[in-house]
Amino acid sequence: MLNKKSDIEIRYIVAKMKNMTDAFSSIRHTLLGLWGMARPLVLVSNILAWLYGVSIGFGSGGPIDFTSLGFGFTAMLLISISVHYANEYADYQTDALTTRTAYLGGSGVLSRGIVPRTLALQAALATLILGISIQLLANYFGTHPWSAMALLGIGALGGWMYSLPPLKLAWRGWGELDNALLGANVLPVYGYTVLSGRFDFWVIVACLPFTLLAFNNLLAVTWPDSEADARVGKRTLATRWPIKQLRMLYGIVATTSFTLLLLLSGRILPIEVVIAGFTALPLTLWGAKTYTQNKISHAPVYAMVTMMITQTLAWFAIGIRF
Repeated sequence: MLNKKSDIEIRYIVAKMKNMTDAFSSIRHTLLGLWGMARPLVLVSNILAWLYGVSIGFGSGGPIDFTSLGFGFTAMLLISISVHYANEYADYQTDALTTRTAYLGGSGVLSRGIVPRTLALQAALATLILGISIQLLANYFGTHPWSAMALLGIGALGGWMYSLPPLKLAWRGWGELDNALLGANVLPVYGYTVLSGRFDFWVIVACLPFTLLAFNNLLAVTWPDSEADARVGKRTLATRWPIKQLRMLYGIVATTSFTLLLLLSGRILPIEVVIAGFTALPLTLWGAKTYTQNKISHAPVYAMVTMMITQTLAWFAIGIRF
């Protein structure tokens, strides 16, 4: 009887340990899936774009308020993650057909079956609600102006509508413009508004050269996905326009970006910021040569990042000096 009882107890313990192991494994897969679908590398670029706007506010004489920045950073990060989750959910078919890189093709989490697809939508809703709630708290305590709430709302709406109905902008030929405006204009203007405590229209104009390079960056990173996008009916510019027109568009946008830098010099942009922006010119020219020639041209990506970082440093340097 003793041996039989001991055997039952051992089996019970083994079964319980297996259930615990399975539970931990499930939690681990869920956490890994959420981390991957958040697209950490892309989040870094979102953070840098937000800091770009913060630097403009600091360079324009805005005070450093860590409470305000903390609220703004947290709300921005949660909304960015929410948008990434929503796009992972919406682009499931396309991502399964593409070859993933650091810039495109999704995280691969859903296509590899690491977590169920519904988790992406559930996580998108949860982070959206949490991000909006934190922004509302900032407004309630008077830490942020209501214009910050409006900008964050525009960012959330535009990000979700990039891939999801009813608009599905990326599927209607508006994805590149939507993405560039949100990531390289609305996001920096939000950072500026959080730091300065006000909304100023001139900041939208000040960010336009960077926004234009961000648009060219999107032309470059969507090019390798053109075949997969066409197969599922996603109408990006790369799927709709011939190569000659795409390259012409790249050239026009690049020329406009650096022309604007010169036109805004001394009026809206300090000369230090203009000079910093022109460090991206060699990479932009390299991009003009390699765009559509290779599977992916990295030069437009590096050009966008170069202008963003160098201008951010220039704005901070101006703020420190004054």
